[in-house]
Amino acid sequence: MEKYLIIKTSSLGDVLHLLPALSDLRRYRPQLRFDWVVEEAFAEIPAWHPSVEQVIPVALRRWRKQPWLALWKGEPQRFWRSLRQQPYTGIIDAQGLLKSATLAALARGRRYGLDRRSLREPLAALFYQESHQVERTIHAVTRLRLLFSAIFGYPLPRTPADYALQRRFSSSSPQPFTWVFLPGSTWKSKLWPDAHWQSLARLAAAQGRILLPWGNIDELMRAKRIAAVAPEQIQVAPKASLSQLALWLAAAKAVVAVDTGPGHLAAAVGTPVIGLYGPTDPQRTGSVGAEQTLLQGSCEKLPCLSRICPLAHPAPCLHSLTPEQVWELLAAQSHC
Repeated sequence: MEKYLIIKTSSLGDVLHLLPALSDLRRYRPQLRFDWVVEEAFAEIPAWHPSVEQVIPVALRRWRKQPWLALWKGEPQRFWRSLRQQPYTGIIDAQGLLKSATLAALARGRRYGLDRRSLREPLAALFYQESHQVERTIHAVTRLRLLFSAIFGYPLPRTPADYALQRRFSSSSPQPFTWVFLPGSTWKSKLWPDAHWQSLARLAAAQGRILLPWGNIDELMRAKRIAAVAPEQIQVAPKASLSQLALWLAAAKAVVAVDTGPGHLAAAVGTPVIGLYGPTDPQRTGSVGAEQTLLQGSCEKLPCLSRICPLAHPAPCLHSLTPEQVWELLAAQSHC
């Protein structure tokens, strides 16, 4: 049996972006199976796809913070042994960075990836034995679908991106909320002002109930500030796994999100999303799925890709997207 290894370690949105390429391949070569190297925080996701047999977690982020502790515990050594345990028909570096190309080189098998003209870090292409050119300016989901079609020799399907997740997370059980709001991001420049979230929450709470998930202490505090405007209608979610988050998102009528991984997860499970974009380009990395309404703020420097806006905080580009504008779209999408 042919078996391949995928290297796609992070982040949440990037990992999700690869699933449609696997679904394409499953239509043409259903017998192929995959193992997948992914950051430990996202290890749930690859296992959701039916073509993935084994998930191999890696902790590069944590090891960088405490390298000596990781070595003392033997974690990198155990990871290396698991990566070398079996030979693969091929190893696909779908991340395209030097760190992921290095991981690919540790495994046993023929290595595939993008060519140097298609990579943000062109030196990564030196690690591959077969590379393919894919236009850099197109959306990340399409780039990965094109890469897989080139490696395995089938035409790019004209069908919409299929994450193979909707059936897994569909539920007929009634939910105590109408919408999910996702205000958190690791980039300060991606944050919509708290005052805007609070205004939107007041408008929405008059028509339904809102759930506010969170992933860290800053996001929890932000969720509490938003919930305070209508505590009877807005619930701050408990700490949850990615699987539980996916169930919540799949049950919502619609989701409002900044450019954040859970927003991509909402699209992947088939939920309409209103995405609020500032420094990043929604044409290249926006959520992909049915009924995605992606708004980008106004600034002559966009997309600047700056993690911290040099002009102000919150970023003026996102400040230009008004709560009333977002509520109008949310109400229409939810048939309120």
